[in-house]
Amino acid sequence: MQKGTFPLTTSSRVTYMRLMLLGFIFLCFSLLTGAEAECPLQLDPQRVVVRHGGSVEVNCNTSVAHKGMGWEASEGGVPMTRNQNLITWRVSELTEWDINPFCYINPVDGNQCVVKLPVTVYKTPDSVSISTVNHRGPMIEGQQYELQCDVHDVAPVQYLTVKWYKGQTLLHQTTFTDTIETPVNKTVTLLIRPDRADDGAQYWCEAELDLGAEGPQPPPKNSSEPLNVEVYYKPRHFSSTETIIIDNKVMLDCTVKANPAPDYTWSSDDLKEEISSSVLKSSELSPGNYTCTATNILGSDSKVFILKSTERTTFWAIVLTGVVVAVVLIFAYLIFKFKFSKNSLI
Repeated sequence: MQKGTFPLTTSSRVTYMRLMLLGFIFLCFSLLTGAEAECPLQLDPQRVVVRHGGSVEVNCNTSVAHKGMGWEASEGGVPMTRNQNLITWRVSELTEWDINPFCYINPVDGNQCVVKLPVTVYKTPDSVSISTVNHRGPMIEGQQYELQCDVHDVAPVQYLTVKWYKGQTLLHQTTFTDTIETPVNKTVTLLIRPDRADDGAQYWCEAELDLGAEGPQPPPKNSSEPLNVEVYYKPRHFSSTETIIIDNKVMLDCTVKANPAPDYTWSSDDLKEEISSSVLKSSELSPGNYTCTATNILGSDSKVFILKSTERTTFWAIVLTGVVVAVVLIFAYLIFKFKFSKNSLI
């Protein structure tokens, strides 16, 4: 072995080769990006958003001397020209979904360089519809159901947002990460658990295509027809008891909200026959307790009406009035006696 030299081991050679490869990749990347950054071309606009079948027009210009410049594109390409510093890529009906046009220039001093034009070709949905999954008819309060929104033939899906609404309230929204450029169908679902307040509510979904600042403003939206929801729920009274004073104008009102509409039954020792009405006249009843039960196919709920006579009420009113008067008289007597005693001492 010669003095001053060192043998390379196998692992050292591998490491050395890796470093050389990384250095080469970095050099190529620097040259490419540097060339693109220094390419003396300007596009106006720098990004295009166009409806499928729509027209598009983009200018490419330079301020340097050149041996030729042009547009390369599968539609509307412009042959190389040496006599102009501004050339236009123009298509009257753009029908290609994944078109990738670029403008190029051959500078007098330097190599050919290109500037790519980002093009987004979009299509709004043919239709947006809403439906229930594996269910027909009324929904039951407290149970879970699945709604489905179908969006047909939309592109590109990565710019699509599907929004769910109940009335005017936004419930949920879904976005997509697909990079498919051609039209696709998308299905989105939503789980709901309706309550009695949702009876008669309208659910609907909306497909919004937000294509950025270069796209149409405001972003195009397609909405489904509303889905009217009917919810079945059992009767439920606001209170379990109520005290009523017998009067010609006062009623025992057992009416309660429920879907389907409930049937009513009354029970009391003083009732001689079955009553199916939700309302009774207090003046036609004797004092006592009357229990009303409202029932539908989902369940029942009862309420007790405590009916009292006007005579008994009047009696206690007289007694209470007498007590109040007696207290007032006693209080007045004590005040008078106190003042009289004080004057006698003087």
